[in-house]
Parts: sequence; structure tokens; C-alpha cells
Amino acid sequence: MIDTGNINRKVVERAILVGVFDAQSDPREADEHLLELEDLVNNLNIKVVDKITVKLKVPSSKYYVGSGKAEEIFQRQKELNADCLVFDNDLSPSQQRNWEAMTQSCVIDRQEVILDIFADRASTKEAMLQVELAKMEYSLPRLTRAWLHLSRQRGGNTGARGEGEKQIEVDRRMVKTSISMLQKELKEVRLQRDTQRKSRTRRDIPHAAIVGYTNAGKSSLLNKITGANVLVEDKLFATLDPTTRKIILPNKVPLLLTDTVGFIRKLPHALVEAFKSTLEEAVLADFLILVLDISSPYVEDHWETTVSVLKELGAEDKSIIIVFNKIDLQHDPVVIARIRSLFPNAIYVSAIAGTGMDELQVRMSNFVSDRIRLLHLRMPPSRHDLVALIHANGNILNSEYDDDGNLFMTINIAQAYEKKLADFIIDQIPEKIILY
Repeated sequence: MIDTGNINRKVVERAILVGVFDAQSDPREADEHLLELEDLVNNLNIKVVDKITVKLKVPSSKYYVGSGKAEEIFQRQKELNADCLVFDNDLSPSQQRNWEAMTQSCVIDRQEVILDIFADRASTKEAMLQVELAKMEYSLPRLTRAWLHLSRQRGGNTGARGEGEKQIEVDRRMVKTSISMLQKELKEVRLQRDTQRKSRTRRDIPHAAIVGYTNAGKSSLLNKITGANVLVEDKLFATLDPTTRKIILPNKVPLLLTDTVGFIRKLPHALVEAFKSTLEEAVLADFLILVLDISSPYVEDHWETTVSVLKELGAEDKSIIIVFNKIDLQHDPVVIARIRSLFPNAIYVSAIAGTGMDELQVRMSNFVSDRIRLLHLRMPPSRHDLVALIHANGNILNSEYDDDGNLFMTINIAQAYEKKLADFIIDQIPEKIILY
């Protein structure tokens, strides 16, 4: 829930959603965006009592919508006893103040809703720092909202400064100081993450990132593939912190698999920047597993949004495995046929039921097949430990002992293990050794 602060000192419980579209936009798209905004607001435990769409030719500098329409919305708010207006469009600080002055209630936009959800979901130090930084940067130009009551307490001659103005200046300095401190602390945390990434690179283990629209089932997919126990909830942005697990693919190649924060339409640019290091998992991965919810009526829009965010991150040229999840929930053969025609190389799975998991693992194996090495080895009798490692992680094509107890082997094994075996690699098997 959102605390309305100095507006009315109570927790917001009932909201009206407002979506604005222009003459070139499809009204159905505005309705769809409001449905998604309703999901977002519900995640803050706020009840949505009405949704209003407004067709607008030219945005108004005062209320974003025209004064007449603003009055209609205000009257509807009073009629339904709503204590908050939530705009799907970004409001400027002055527009927000004007609405709050008119309604004497909480007025927020989509960006503030998403910030509050992110703040509620963040659990690691990095994510919490990123969210706090984004909230500080968002609040800086809006400080006058919090201290509007002080500026009304006294007038003053031209050039005189009231208590409200003094407090705003103090708060502005405090916020700027906090932003600097958060940026410094976040930089240190990111350096630690970079060190972890370099460690993974040195091990030469391939890395895949699971990306996609929020609530598409990415965490469920990670859990099913890896046997992990990552938080799975039917909520937008249930996962904010990247979780990485190691798996062994059917071709015995180890793979690091990372679950990332979900994408969403109209994701505030400040949050894209704030979560850049988290989303960089997608940029640094060897390939991406792009998950889409085939049961959603907006699955094609979700595809476009995901691709758009990947472009903003500079990851649009990555190799991608497209996975349509929740196939068990989509019963319309027309929809399935259309998606199959648009994405002929996609994989169709149910992360809950386990459908399609074998096909997905085979596809992942194909993506990392270049990490397989064919090695000829001469293993001395003393290195039973490495022989055991080969049995556990490689495919033995043939093997034979010589008279001295040395084991000659031809194997396929992941490149990640090549360094451990480097001292025992030979160019070819001696002719006197007959392999079977």
C-alpha cells in the first residue's frame, strides 16, 4: 500500500485508474494497458474501483487532460469515495501537484506504482540499493508535494523565504547527498558482481539468461530445469534479484542458468538504468531463453516489448531460444496455430507440468555443442580422481590400459574441464593400444 504522506495521512485503499490515448491510438490498447495497470496496483493491495480512459488531442500542461475532463474525474472520485488516482501515463511534478491540490488525495502515475512494487520485492543488497536510488531520483523534482502545507503557513514580501521553501532546500540537499552515497555504494556492489562474473568466465562455463515479460513463468522454468527453489508467485515482478544455478545438460556440458527481472511495457527509463547491472546478465550471456506466456491474450505485444527492452540493453543480437510457456493453459487451437506459424522454431512447454522440458534441454545442448572437446588422454595409475571426473562429466568413446597400467582414453568432455586434463592430453593413441 502507498502512504499518502502529508496529503491525508492514511493508507490508500481505493483507486481509480486513468488511461489517456490520442487520436492515432487504438482505444482497445488503452483498455489493455489499464488492465495491466490494474494488476500492478493490485500488487500493492489497493482495490481498483473504476477505470477511465480519456481520448486526448493535445496534452494539457496543468492536468495532462483538459480542465473539464479533470473535473469529471474528480467528481467520479468523490462519488466512489476513492482515495487515490493512478494515471497510466507519466505525470510531470507540476501536474501531480495540481491534481493533488484539486482532489486533496493521493495522485500517482505508473512509474511510481512500479517503483513501489520494486521496493517491496527487492531482497539482495544490490536490488535494494538500485530501487532506493531510482526512488530518490524520482522524488527529487517532486519534493514540493511533501511540503506544500508549510508553504501555505506564511506569506512574505517579495524575496522573503517561508518555512516551506527553507525545508524544501534542506530536503533537496539531503536527497542529493543520499543519491551520491547510493551511487557510490552501488558502484562497490557492482564491482563485486563483476568479480563474480569474471570468475565464471575464467571457468569457461557457458551461461544462459532466462528473459521475458514479467509473470511469464521464468522462475518456474528455472526451478523445473535445475531443481532450484526460486520464489514463484503469481505476481508481477516476483523476481527482482538474478538467481544463477548450474546444471549439466544431456551432452554433459555444464551450463550456468540465470533468472532475470521481468520486462514490462512502459518500464520507467530510470529503472532500466538503475537495474542495468542486473539486466546485464542478458547482455553477458552466451545465449538467451526468451519466455512468453502463450495463455496471455497479449502474448504478441509481450514479445514486442521484450525485444524492445533487449535492444535498449544492447542484447538484441544474442542467440535466442524462444519458449512459449503455459501451453497447458491455452486451449484455443486457432491461437496455437497462429503462434506456431509466427514462431516456427519455438519450443512449447509447461514449466509446472513438465511438458517440453526434454526438448528444451536438447536445444540448449545444441547451443553449447561448440564447448565439447574431443580429447585423447594418457592417464597414469595415480590419477583415479581425474578418471572419476571423466566418468561423471564426459562421454568415454573408448579406453584401454597398457602394460604399465596407464589408461589411454578418447573422450568427449566439456571445454570447462580441459584445463584440468591438460597435462594428460596426447596427440594420438599409440598404435600398439587397441581401443574398443
